[in-house]
Amino acid sequence: MAAKEPVATKDRNYLEVFDDVAELLEASRAASAKSINALMTAAYWLVGRRIFEGEQQGKGRADYGAQLVQRLAGDLSARFGRGFGRANLFQMRAFFLAYRDTVQTASGQSGGVKKVRTASGQLARQEVRMTSARLLPDLARAFPLPWSHYVRMLAVKSPLARAFYEAEAFRGGWTYRQLDRQIQSQFYERAALSKNKVSVLAKGSKVEDDLAPEDAIKNPFILEFLDLKDEYSESDLEEALVQKLETFLLELGGAFAFVGRQRRLRVGDEWYKVDLVFFHRELRCLVIIDLKLGKFTHADAGQMHLYLNYAREHWRVKGENPPVGLILCAEKDHAVARYALEGLPNKVMAAEYRTALPDEETLAEQVRQAQVALVRRRTR
Repeated sequence: MAAKEPVATKDRNYLEVFDDVAELLEASRAASAKSINALMTAAYWLVGRRIFEGEQQGKGRADYGAQLVQRLAGDLSARFGRGFGRANLFQMRAFFLAYRDTVQTASGQSGGVKKVRTASGQLARQEVRMTSARLLPDLARAFPLPWSHYVRMLAVKSPLARAFYEAEAFRGGWTYRQLDRQIQSQFYERAALSKNKVSVLAKGSKVEDDLAPEDAIKNPFILEFLDLKDEYSESDLEEALVQKLETFLLELGGAFAFVGRQRRLRVGDEWYKVDLVFFHRELRCLVIIDLKLGKFTHADAGQMHLYLNYAREHWRVKGENPPVGLILCAEKDHAVARYALEGLPNKVMAAEYRTALPDEETLAEQVRQAQVALVRRRTR
């Protein structure tokens, strides 16, 4: 009878298999995220080029270009959903104009490339309508960064500075936040003026916060490009808390009317997402609810004020009172609810809001109950 293999050896063999499989999956996720970003960016460059070409039919008239983009925004949004609004299309057009002299595509000869020529303002329709299988993979290689990075770099007017940030972001593996921070701190200008450029570049290339492949795929730009739903980016805990709160507010009576979940808004080049939006019939105002997994911070309050300013300008309709914000923070064994009433016109209205809305401790208790229910469900 053969001797049994020691348990330690079996465990070691299993861990080796597990490590190899996990590494393979991580690598495939990272490659998928990069591939999606590159193809999406290439597609948007081509969209921008086609819009520019279409505008030339109006001989460069600004009113014709605006009408073209406006009509495209409506028709494309109806067919493909979000991500093709007027502002987005103008960004794609600006992206093409900013990078039309640097983008290269395969020439069809081994190892050879050629510039994309647009001097005449017109390209052969046959080239414009080339299939993505033939054109996009080659064009995608010209864009090593995510689309959001290029959107941010459009604010950089100098082509030399843009090229610098693109190269350094790629070399250093910068996230969007890092790129934004470097641009705002004038990293290009500081590096150009520095006597010790090597030292400045070395410090700037350090990566402080990595972005996981699954987080990259959850980026709103990619969700739109792949026509995925926002629910793919929500954690189980966040989903359970939002559902619990939504049910509780609707059960209070006729005061709260449901408006939407995971309502997205865009401020500048940044995307944000509000967990719940209700309308309070007695107060005649929107109630913006944001859930945070962790303790309450001043940054949470600042972000809520951003939401309220946006809602006041873009979501409020004539006759409605100013919106009110509710921040819910769910820590491990604790929950906090805070209303944001500082933006109301006067203290009388703030007092009226507090009288009509559920008190903060009651809302915090609902969050705690949702946490307990989720833990019980996971331990069954």
